[in-house]
Amino acid sequence: MYAQILGTGSYLPAKRVSNDDLAKRIDTSDEWITTRTGIKARHLAADNEKTSDLAAESARRALADADLQADDIDLIIVATATPDMQFPSTATIVQQKLGIANGCPAF
Repeated sequence: MYAQILGTGSYLPAKRVSNDDLAKRIDTSDEWITTRTGIKARHLAADNEKTSDLAAESARRALADADLQADDIDLIIVATATPDMQFPSTATIVQQKLGIANGCPAF
């Protein structure tokens, strides 16, 4: 059996910070940031939002896109530089938030 991507999903936190918003707080401008990075705005997680919350919502949307249920997932991989905590892994937290108890590996 081969790995397949059957659906995709994404999620952005509600708080949006534009380059103009940043320019009000630090010495920069929309033009300076956009020219160097291409970034016009970024989304910031709320204080009570963790990486696993963002990943779990993205996964729910991917499952809906693929018309699948959480128990149809065979493997969870989460790659991040901002984990919820060092242990357990964010992938296992996502697994719990999705309600997957069928023994699928998560890392």
